[in-house]
Amino acid sequence: MKTRLIKHLAFAVATTVAISSPVWAQNTENTPPVNPETAAAKTSAKANFDRALGSDGDWYFSWGYSRQQYAPSDIHISQPTLGNDFTVHQASAGDYPANFQQTLDSIANLDFTTPQENIRIGRFMNPEKTFAIEFSLDHSKYNTDFNQTAAVTGTINNQAANTNMVLNAQNFSYALHNGLNHLMVNAVWLHHLAGPEKQPGDLQLISRAGAGILLPHADNTILGNPNQVGPKNQNVCCFASNDWWQVNGWTAGIEVGVRYTVYKSIYLELTSKIAYGALRGVPVYMGTADQAIWMTEQVLSTGFLF
Repeated sequence: MKTRLIKHLAFAVATTVAISSPVWAQNTENTPPVNPETAAAKTSAKANFDRALGSDGDWYFSWGYSRQQYAPSDIHISQPTLGNDFTVHQASAGDYPANFQQTLDSIANLDFTTPQENIRIGRFMNPEKTFAIEFSLDHSKYNTDFNQTAAVTGTINNQAANTNMVLNAQNFSYALHNGLNHLMVNAVWLHHLAGPEKQPGDLQLISRAGAGILLPHADNTILGNPNQVGPKNQNVCCFASNDWWQVNGWTAGIEVGVRYTVYKSIYLELTSKIAYGALRGVPVYMGTADQAIWMTEQVLSTGFLF
């Protein structure tokens, strides 16, 4: 019985090999030869990529998206030649886009600057890489909410005013939409929470504290008069009254969140920030606006060490 079973198995194996041999030969004939130079180039490129990501970089860079929320604030308008010196009290405002769907649409259309974007570039100051000095740009956006009713006091057309006003696109549209840019220098601290340190899976607590300047672009209509600062590609920045972006105040804030290492030196970061901004001399038609802003912000970004 055993001898017969062995013979049957041997016959099956021989038949399979005989049938498969022409197929293997055909596949071998149809497979294009591997170009040694191409293979070497691919291997070299991958090695260089892995080496760069695996390097013990002292610098890091990140880019991401954010959403902002604003506390109601007073906006003071001064237009001396028009006889206007009034304050809109506790105006509510929001960011842009107005909802999550608009964010997805802008990403799908490769319009990466429509949502609020955030840039961080920093350098570690100690060998343990737990403390860094960083430059940050928060390209936030600020728009007063339409159709809200706000109290207005002061002087309008040289007449005393103490009334309520419905804020709409015609009589009071106040936007820092291109945007309300926070440029800051931060001190940054990192603390290991879980996972292998400085390896994929490393989870760190990150905190920032910093201060800097506000560089907004003002787009507003006050009592029917829109402001005009000229085209974007002329008088770009930063101190003239007709510059597109103008230094109009200072800002300070703190930020706390987590950083997670995904692959070698590539990481994801999720943080929450609170900032205060003092705006002075924001251009409006034939005058200026002053305002103090409290902002909260959530930032999701990706970055790498180099």
